[in-house]
Amino acid sequence: MPVLPALVVGDVAHTRRVPLKHRFRYRVYQWLVDVDDLPRMPRWLRPFSTFRAADHIGDPDRSLRENIEAFCRAQGLDVGGRRIVMLANARTLGHVFDPLSVFWILDGERTEAIVAEVHNTYGERHAYLLQPDEKGRTSTEKAFYVSPFFTVAGRYDLQFRLQPDAVASTVVLRQSPSDEGSPASRPDEAVFTATFRGRPLPATRRRLVRLLVTMPLMTHRTSLLIRIHGVWLWLRRLPVVPRPHHEPQEGTTR
Repeated sequence: MPVLPALVVGDVAHTRRVPLKHRFRYRVYQWLVDVDDLPRMPRWLRPFSTFRAADHIGDPDRSLRENIEAFCRAQGLDVGGRRIVMLANARTLGHVFDPLSVFWILDGERTEAIVAEVHNTYGERHAYLLQPDEKGRTSTEKAFYVSPFFTVAGRYDLQFRLQPDAVASTVVLRQSPSDEGSPASRPDEAVFTATFRGRPLPATRRRLVRLLVTMPLMTHRTSLLIRIHGVWLWLRRLPVVPRPHHEPQEGTTR
């Protein structure tokens, strides 16, 4: 387990394979924190290191822990008393956007479960309760509209890593031609992959200041880049899939 709180500095990469090939990779950083012991930065750094329950699933008036526990109970799993470690972005000057927030639920050193919380650019969110194997691998059916260029169909293959020297997540979307509107050309084809790989470093004041200078306005930049790449794909005439009505899950609010 890394020393917490940590700043995880690494790379995020996306690869779209069909019907149009498109790739990008960017240098980013995220926070790795214990939800019961959030960072305590000096007042002048708090606008860049704030975490709020309202930015994640559940009741904004309750704590992150209470909301994750409530969500898991609604899915049939009692995780009361377990340690919960979150990989996410902090609010930066009042703004935050997390395409994927990961909550590891730990029983000692063993990962009992993972809550993978996905946000889209329409202000909606959906969480998946996962129980990975000893190598951090698992899969789940896709159930949420994320990209306007993919249907809500197919399956995610996922892998998560939480180690003292490395934190990583891999999401592979697989679809088949039989999935309505899918661009796949063969059964169970990997049509899209997103990865994050980084090194956790103790969240000192000096390190945070350095990152704020070298990678300023991280969450603003993430939101902007997602939209820029979406416009680029639209200009390439990639078909847009209509967004279905979103029904919040039990244990979530949006």
